Amino acid sequence: MKIVVAIDSFKGSLSSMEAGNAIKEGIFRVKPHAEVIVKPLADGGEGTTDAILNGAGGEKINLTVTGPMGKPVDTYYGYLPETKTAVIETAAASGITLVLDSEKNPMLATTYGLGEMIKHAVLKGCKDFVIGLGGSATNDGGIGMLTALGYEFMDKDGRNIGQGGKALEKVAYISNKHVLKELENCHFEVACDVNNPLCGINGATYVFGPQKGVSDEMKAILDEGMKNYARVSNEFTTKKCDEEKGAGAAGGLGFAFIEYLDAHLIPGIELVLNTINLENEIMDADYVITGEGRMDFQTAMGKVPVGLAKLAKKYNKKVIAFAGSVTSEAKECNKAGIDAFFPIVRGVTTLEEAMRPEQARENMMDAVEQVFRLLP
Repeated sequence: MKIVVAIDSFKGSLSSMEAGNAIKEGIFRVKPHAEVIVKPLADGGEGTTDAILNGAGGEKINLTVTGPMGKPVDTYYGYLPETKTAVIETAAASGITLVLDSEKNPMLATTYGLGEMIKHAVLKGCKDFVIGLGGSATNDGGIGMLTALGYEFMDKDGRNIGQGGKALEKVAYISNKHVLKELENCHFEVACDVNNPLCGINGATYVFGPQKGVSDEMKAILDEGMKNYARVSNEFTTKKCDEEKGAGAAGGLGFAFIEYLDAHLIPGIELVLNTINLENEIMDADYVITGEGRMDFQTAMGKVPVGLAKLAKKYNKKVIAFAGSVTSEAKECNKAGIDAFFPIVRGVTTLEEAMRPEQARENMMDAVEQVFRLLP
């Protein structure tokens, strides 16, 4: 019997690999001779780099870059030497978790550090890039990232406009004279799970800005600046990507990637599955096991477990999911390819107790054991 286990993390409790290995131990209690393949999963947000490194093999490249508020940040990206691929999380350089609530300032927050990470990987010889957009603290349209790569954004007097969302309204001229030449041969695949355009009430500023510190007074100012930036960019590149789905992701980073770097925006789970090549393992599996901390109606809308189930159903595999908790709406997951799902909590308990790593691990092993006692 071959079983492929690929489960999302139980945030605050178990990592993807810890949850997967607990499932493996539960299976071995009943099927000690089974072949169990454990692969980590993520959806393009936090944990994507580690998931891909664990799943595909590779190494961490440590470096110091400019953080979202201009302070140095020690960080890392993933490097897959066989394919010269860099795996980079936006949050690792420009993430909201790097900024105290009292320091949030979308007028000043910059993606410059993300550009420094990309530049470092380019100069290391990377030609393929996997980028996760989740968790940014910025609303700068990606001008920080692009500036680090050599683009110059100038005002009507030819002066550098600076960094942050406040600079967008000043953009009048753009130069690519000093852009890294190596970028011409680079290919970017970007994990993006939102469809928002760059500007307007459904765009980057209005939808995602408030969590980054955008006040009601800032919204119109920042959005007008974003419109100006888009107009000048469209004249410069002739691409006009500001209305593209996903252009508004990560404070406009989606726009910067597709407008300037010819990137492809791909659903996060799909991008991760492609990178770790999980399909080859699933082809001859008897069962596929997945899950996440909480299964609800959002799970059925395309989160990690359903993304994996979709791939498994391509080969008519049975899919079983385990979760810390499930809601009544989780039954929609059955329609989305998950044959059966099970909560792992074993009795009345507090959330704090259930989320303790050792308790969650034991609950997972016990639940998996009982399910596999039913399987031939």
